[in-house]
Amino acid sequence: MSRRGLFGLLVVIAVVSYAADQLTKLWALATLVPGDPIDVVGEYLRLNLIRNAGAAFSIGNGATWVLTLIAFAVLVFIIVTARRLGSVGWAWALGMLLGGSLGNLTDRMLREPGPGRGHVVDFIDYFGLFIGNVADIFIVSAAILIGLLALRGVGVDGRRPERGRHEAGADA
Repeated sequence: MSRRGLFGLLVVIAVVSYAADQLTKLWALATLVPGDPIDVVGEYLRLNLIRNAGAAFSIGNGATWVLTLIAFAVLVFIIVTARRLGSVGWAWALGMLLGGSLGNLTDRMLREPGPGRGHVVDFIDYFGLFIGNVADIFIVSAAILIGLLALRGVGVDGRRPERGRHEAGADA
């Protein structure tokens, strides 16, 4: 696939990921009542609406603005990295990461208590351990895919380093 086609794939995946996140958050806000969880799979998977000022596991509740800056840094990294795109796997990974990051960043910028400090809408309660959202699912899926690509040695440009060959003059 051409670099232009890979970039297009990244954009489509990002748009779908972002839309899925934002639509499910709108649904959660319109349907769920904070403090009144709904069992989906017993107590193992619940719908439980909260507004999270922090990151995963509510880490960083007092530093929401730092999380906003990190999210912007991730976006810059994705845009810069996308210029070297040469792999379908990396297009998927970066697209999911971009869509998920934009989903949570939208909350941080547009929700109460204000721009850069907004609370993220979370509503998927996993085993009572943590509550996340669809953006988080895309971000974690992207991280897993990036890990797999790294284990396989696939670079963003789609190339793999040659193995078993010595560089000229390395035998000395």
